Amino acid sequence: MRKINETVIIGIDHGYGNMKTANCCFQTGVIKSDTEPTFISDLLVWNDKYYSIGVGHKEFTADKFRDEDYYVLTLAAIARELRRERIAEAKVFIAAGLPLTWVSEQKTDFKNYLLQHGDVSYTFRNTDYHIQIVGAEIYPQGFAAVAEKLGEFHGVNMLCDIGNGTMNLLRIVNRKPDAQRMFTEKYGTHQCALLIREQMMKVHHAALDDTIITEILKKGTADIDGQYLATVIKTAKEYTAGIFRRLRGHEYDPKLMKLYVVGGGGCLIRNFADYDDNRVIINADICATAKGYEYMALVTLSRKGGAV
Repeated sequence: MRKINETVIIGIDHGYGNMKTANCCFQTGVIKSDTEPTFISDLLVWNDKYYSIGVGHKEFTADKFRDEDYYVLTLAAIARELRRERIAEAKVFIAAGLPLTWVSEQKTDFKNYLLQHGDVSYTFRNTDYHIQIVGAEIYPQGFAAVAEKLGEFHGVNMLCDIGNGTMNLLRIVNRKPDAQRMFTEKYGTHQCALLIREQMMKVHHAALDDTIITEILKKGTADIDGQYLATVIKTAKEYTAGIFRRLRGHEYDPKLMKLYVVGGGGCLIRNFADYDDNRVIINADICATAKGYEYMALVTLSRKGGAV
């Protein structure tokens, strides 16, 4: 969270697998009900409805503004950041983003979606919040994670943002992003998990829980049978090799440029790829993009003299 005048800037990375703020990360899942559910640890109450946050899995959708799920998840993200500051009322400016090649087309719709309610009162984790959403801005996903350090990008660089649902690529030459060479592909960690489940059923006739798959992708190992683990690792390595094939398809050459990897999918590169540590830089901070949104919003508002 950043502050300018009387407004707090809260960066939110609306991922397909996880929602991230500058300081928090939680699963992108929400279940709505008319009555209070049994388990209420992450319960959000709004408009007389009950929302279990972080439960279930949000299906991939190219248009995040088609239902209320991401809006409710946004309220939960804001509450988590405000709770860290021990405040429950605030004027909030939302800094968010979209995949690189979707920004120009979807920016207005997503911004209006986040601004649909000016004053919002709700309860999250038994704390009442009242916020005034005074503005919002939408920035390019992935690029935001390196925007504050753009001065370090000398020569030719390839930025690779691997999320749960998409992989975003952007060439940066001498600190300047090349808008003619940016790409978005549906090739994130979720697709890797789907392939692992398929191979586990094909080879071992076994269903592997999502939490175990996630643990292996993050850490490179888990406490399961050795043959099962070998199958998962083999599949993950094959999938990660596919990432580099796609990179090369977009003119990535490790001898001519550095590769900067951001996003939760960086663990795939770190754990399952062969690469040169001097030519590939992996940012392990899953909240880096949300922090970048806050930085870019602060720059935007500062240029306006702090006016929202």
